[in-house]
Amino acid sequence: MNTSSRLAFAVHVLALLSLQDGVPLSSEMIAGSVNTNPVLIRRLLAMLAGAGLTTSQLGAGGGALLVRAPEDISLLDVYRAVDDAQLFALHRETPNPACMVGRHIQSVLTGIVDDAQRAMEASLASRTLADATADVVRAERLRERRKRRAGG
Repeated sequence: MNTSSRLAFAVHVLALLSLQDGVPLSSEMIAGSVNTNPVLIRRLLAMLAGAGLTTSQLGAGGGALLVRAPEDISLLDVYRAVDDAQLFALHRETPNPACMVGRHIQSVLTGIVDDAQRAMEASLASRTLADATADVVRAERLRERRKRRAGG
């Protein structure tokens, strides 16, 4: 069992791009911020480009750019661009039909998991990249104020 960090990485990448005022960023620069391999960033950027969220500028000084304004990109758009999995997976193998729980657990869990998926998607749909980026900027300002108060 594992969880995907693609959504977290994608929001990180897009927030970084949104703060660049149209200046393209290379996958190496983005990878340095995310603290991962540039190849992974290029794969992620390809997914985001496929969803119409980013584009690439080729040549010297080229790199990734946002296609849409941050306030026009919902976090659900980002999730759908990079993560095709359900929030929770059901059994990989069919449970034992000779067991009362095994016979019914899939149908019970399907309703629960579907409700959770809808709630998660509604939450992501209500937030934008601009919201996430504003939260990052707000957190940095708070950090700087605390640092100044501490004398450092």
